[in-house]
Amino acid sequence: MNINFEYDDVKASERLEIFTGKKLSKLFDKYDTIIRADVFFKTENTSSPDTGMICNIRLSIPGPRLFAESSNGNFEASIVKSIDDLERQLQKRKDKLSRIK
Repeated sequence: MNINFEYDDVKASERLEIFTGKKLSKLFDKYDTIIRADVFFKTENTSSPDTGMICNIRLSIPGPRLFAESSNGNFEASIVKSIDDLERQLQKRKDKLSRIK
């Protein structure tokens, strides 16, 4: 399991990396085609307190890469939402490949 973290205007956080690693490890266990995950954290000035903490996750798998982005009031919620989006994309890809075989 190879996870790369990048921070843009955000202080590096071991707590966020551990939280993200635990969530991503479930995807790595379920889908063995995942090669690497790139996780990007950044903040954005918004007028709403429910947005602004952004988590982007890019998964490297055979074929086109998968990408998800989420903006919430805290990074944990953004991580969970991004991973949920990626899991849906992975399931669609798996279903599509199983129909082709």
